[in-house]
Amino acid sequence: MEYLIPKNTAVFEEEIKKSRFITYLAHTEGLGTAKEFWQEIKNRHSDARHHCWACVAGNPLDSQQLGFSDDGEPAGTAGKPMLAALQGSRIGEISAVVVRYYGGILLGTGGLVRAYGNGVQQALKLLETELKIERSAYRLCCDYHEINWLQRLYEKYQIAINGQQFQEKVWFELGISDDKLAPFERELRQGSGGKLSLSRI
Repeated sequence: MEYLIPKNTAVFEEEIKKSRFITYLAHTEGLGTAKEFWQEIKNRHSDARHHCWACVAGNPLDSQQLGFSDDGEPAGTAGKPMLAALQGSRIGEISAVVVRYYGGILLGTGGLVRAYGNGVQQALKLLETELKIERSAYRLCCDYHEINWLQRLYEKYQIAINGQQFQEKVWFELGISDDKLAPFERELRQGSGGKLSLSRI
């Protein structure tokens, strides 16, 4: 599984009817990190009226990694449109925090939905992304004369070498994406005459 994640942070600021909206986007892996980012922005803007928040804290298709908060705005006017903008981007491991300094003029529910959703959309245009390939961890043990052949195989299947130990035999710790696992294992068995196999860590 592969998806885009933020490469940098992005900030977008605008004023709507004397209210100041500042949107922050950042890479956050996991809901815990997303909440830490929200707290960090809240601390930085402790005098603001609202600190609304939304995140897709993992794989964009994993609904367990979604979160949002209206932080005192009318229900459904801030967190939900922010989350909708994030989901529309198909970017994973991302959090948005919109800080609002209230300017004394009510925007109404439609105005708030537009302000919060648009803030995230504009910030997304400023964001650089990179591709993340989700990999599971495996261990493989081989003889020294098999290293070069295996290295070529790792490159062919975009396998990450997370660690290696050179003892009597060579131990590799590998990161393999799910879609590459079956063809890699097939070629591993054929090339080694069934001698080599992976073990899941």
